[in-house]
Amino acid sequence: MTVSFDAVTIDWFGNAAVRLEGQTGAVIYSDPVLARDGGLERTEPRDGDLILVSHDHHYDPDSIRRVAREDALVVVHESIGIDASESGGIDERPDELPLEVERVRADESFVLGPLDLFTTPAANAPDGPNTDEDGTPVHPEGRGCGFGVTVDGITAFWPGDTDVLPFHREMDVDLLLPPIDGTGTMDRHDAASLADDIDPDLVLPVRYDPADADETDVDAFVVDIARRRVPVVLDE
Repeated sequence: MTVSFDAVTIDWFGNAAVRLEGQTGAVIYSDPVLARDGGLERTEPRDGDLILVSHDHHYDPDSIRRVAREDALVVVHESIGIDASESGGIDERPDELPLEVERVRADESFVLGPLDLFTTPAANAPDGPNTDEDGTPVHPEGRGCGFGVTVDGITAFWPGDTDVLPFHREMDVDLLLPPIDGTGTMDRHDAASLADDIDPDLVLPVRYDPADADETDVDAFVVDIARRRVPVVLDE
């Protein structure tokens, strides 16, 4: 799916993989994991200037190599690759990639040439719905982050795999890219409520399967968002 939004073009490849391109030519990828029927696994654009990886579950060296330019900067949460058991058995740590890699904590901000980048905490609450049988959060605190990036005057925000956290509702962003599947993330109800609070200029949901409407009831999400008078775009 490709969407034009003011000065930015947005491509969603499935899962949480998103590509942003500004009119000035800067290309950003967030969580470019090989996506189910999303097309990313069939291409090797190698055009990414900035690659953002929110947590271990979305760290995929092969995908990063497919999308990154030779001089790209790869920004990863500081926990990625530290615990091999959390990395799906991937042996190649971020620091071993043939690219410039920057590890970041949650709640940091940077200026990267024409881009402004910030990170936010991302986690599931111990007393919330996204926990294992023993009560352990699927995404514990300190194991990932969300990313916000401003390109050509548009601030896009991907919260990461997370529940809605209190600070989310106070954010000022133009483009909201919320997960909506409720599997280790906020669900469609939480995402709609968050969009109502933030009131962005556009919502583009991720983390759902367009071929399986029953998975997250995406049509109901669109109706919910529309009732709140927030513009939304969906992959049909």
